Amino acid sequence: MAKLKLDLHEIYNKGWLIDRALDDIIEEANEKKIRTIEIIPGKGSGQLKKKVLRFLQRKDIKKKYHRIDKDSKNFGRLFVYFKHK
Repeated sequence: MAKLKLDLHEIYNKGWLIDRALDDIIEEANEKKIRTIEIIPGKGSGQLKKKVLRFLQRKDIKKKYHRIDKDSKNFGRLFVYFKHK
């Protein structure tokens, strides 16, 4: 099963780049009919993960994916799932 991966460690302190990277990978998943995106905000203070979750909760973004899972074994990882027709 194809999966996309986005590691945010490199751009953790550049808010606008984070939004763009998230937007781009969601678009790519939809274009290529990828079912899962793995997003790695890292462990840190949890601020980056909160930012990612806030982004994913935006109305315009929320309608593009099916659901989100937080990795129970790794605090610094999220999965975004898609249902493609």
